[in-house]
Amino acid sequence: MTGQIVIEPPRIVMTEAAPIAMLRLRVPGSDMRRVMGPGLAEVTGAIAAQDIAATGPWFTYHFRKPTDTFDFAICVPVASDVRAVGRVEPGERPAVKAARTVLHGNYTSLGAAWGELRDWIAAQSHATGPAFWECYAVGPETSSDPADWRTELTWPLAEDAPVTTE
Repeated sequence: MTGQIVIEPPRIVMTEAAPIAMLRLRVPGSDMRRVMGPGLAEVTGAIAAQDIAATGPWFTYHFRKPTDTFDFAICVPVASDVRAVGRVEPGERPAVKAARTVLHGNYTSLGAAWGELRDWIAAQSHATGPAFWECYAVGPETSSDPADWRTELTWPLAEDAPVTTE
């Protein structure tokens, strides 16, 4: 770990498939803060209107590494399949073998934390797929102190790797 960035030791895990409600967006990086809150409200409103329970914290699923734009979906894991409504669609978080760590702290450290995870994956002689996700386990809706925030970073691997149990 370097500087102020605090991540937990990365590990290889097997994720479980889960139904999700998702809102896919393609926006410039400068618009991320502007679209996140309203997008999450749109997704949670759609599942509430269908009387479907969330089964865990919300997350963003990134379809590719960001360039000048982000191609991602704001997602909420749900207890049952959702019907498409407006821009919200049903989807599934995949069951994959992945590298995972948890960032402790402010979202401004996400880029550096992803870099540390990428370096760890390379040091373990693994390759990644194009997609990855960030799960916001503890955030501003829970604590006003960014030191309390916890963001789970999951990066699917492109090949088989040994798996640790969670």
